[in-house]
Amino acid sequence: MQTASSLSEIPVVILCGGMGMRLKEETEFRPKPMVEIGQHPILWHIMKSYSRYGFQKFILCLGFRGKVIKEFFLNYSIHASDVEVHLGHHAGMTVLNHNEPEDWTVTLADTGLNTMTGGRVRRIEKYITTDNFLLTYGDAVSDVDLGALFDFHLSHGKVATVTGVCPPSRFGELDVENGLVTSFTEKPVGSGLINGGFFAFSKKLFDYLPSDDSLVLEREPLETLARDGQLMMRPHEGFWQCMDTIRDVTYLRSLAEGGAEPPWIPVKGREAKR
Repeated sequence: MQTASSLSEIPVVILCGGMGMRLKEETEFRPKPMVEIGQHPILWHIMKSYSRYGFQKFILCLGFRGKVIKEFFLNYSIHASDVEVHLGHHAGMTVLNHNEPEDWTVTLADTGLNTMTGGRVRRIEKYITTDNFLLTYGDAVSDVDLGALFDFHLSHGKVATVTGVCPPSRFGELDVENGLVTSFTEKPVGSGLINGGFFAFSKKLFDYLPSDDSLVLEREPLETLARDGQLMMRPHEGFWQCMDTIRDVTYLRSLAEGGAEPPWIPVKGREAKR
């Protein structure tokens, strides 16, 4: 089991570059990960989930309207605190209360406007300095135990681990035998576990990623890993919700604004037991 200090050095790669075409009402002027759920962008909620388990290092793969994400983090102190603005001859600003509980290191990497998911991951290889790393998308929240996911990944020694979930809609179906993924098919017609979007990889993943901006991670790379017996699955039966449509946004906002902690918050104390 990794210690909290070692987990803080494990990079979490988040794919933030898509155009969110099915969410044009929300993404006309901002990237999909910056759509607000409650008081914060969904990207913040995702990062907060990882940090609760001790992961503090993030690499954001930027694309469509990436400047909006850069400006959010460059001005994070202002967003998170009360400020006093001085106008006139003594123009300036004073941060009144530094209310920043996050101890995050965030790498903001431009990975191209039209680059596909596999191409984006390939572009940030130079920032991966550890033997293993985590990866997820910037548009889904879950109460998956991310610490246990990483421990499971280290335990089996394969190149890749995917979280399998069973939501009402179908995205990328997994055939599994004794925890080993035997095939990976994106958006099939059928039933079963799907790609929940919470991954762990060894650096050997880059051997499966040719330098090609049109490369889709969920197609040839993951399909090949499955055929090679290098893709394991960890099932998750708890809360999982993506944000693909306005209906999804409305649902997530209702959960975040309902007064109680939203269901993607880990069970209290779970992270402290690690």
